[in-house]
Amino acid sequence: MSPTGPLIGITADAEEGGGYSALPWYALRQNYADAVAAAGGVPLILPHRPALAARYLDLMDGLLITGGAFDVDPALFGAETRHDSVTLKAGRTDFELAILRGALARDMPVLGICGGQQLLAVALGGTLIQHIPDAVPNALAHEQPNPRTEPGHVVTLRPDSLLGRITGQATAAVNSAHHQAVAAVPAPVIVNAWTAADGVIEGIEDPTRRFCLGVQWHPEYAIDPADDAILRAFVAAARR
Repeated sequence: MSPTGPLIGITADAEEGGGYSALPWYALRQNYADAVAAAGGVPLILPHRPALAARYLDLMDGLLITGGAFDVDPALFGAETRHDSVTLKAGRTDFELAILRGALARDMPVLGICGGQQLLAVALGGTLIQHIPDAVPNALAHEQPNPRTEPGHVVTLRPDSLLGRITGQATAAVNSAHHQAVAAVPAPVIVNAWTAADGVIEGIEDPTRRFCLGVQWHPEYAIDPADDAILRAFVAAARR
């Protein structure tokens, strides 16, 4: 990792007291930060302080919105009901929306991973599927039963997209740990990856922005050559 690499803000998860600490605590898998560092970036973990979002952004060159075992509030994309499976972390979502909207307003490079892609889609005016098993007939096991360090299925990549150009691949093997997915996105946002077997959207991007990419899988695990390519391209876009 170069000490002069771009500073990449990474959103943390948050948990109530119990387990690691009797008091509320932040959490982040090490491989998020490791993957950013391996790609030449300087990782910085961000506490959830919406009022500080603009100050964080003044320091940063790129923003990575991570995933987690929770969901985007359906009210944020206009849904009138909430599926029983939906779990909320309102404080985390409030912060991530604040810093994401700030990054988009600055045209700062953004990468959304898993739940981070779903939040990116909503911030760009899209909608979500609240529970894949109830909404997609004959859906694959998008919450894969095998370890996350292994691929769960294959996605198709759109060749005439940022993702297609970054990876140079027509398909990629990915891990899969989600029960929600992007349902639709408005123009100019495009779908750049999907699961051919059931049509579930696996990637989105806004081609009008400098670098605005979301993927439903976890490239920080480096399961497929496409994963390292995504992180390298993101960090490269964040260089000033």
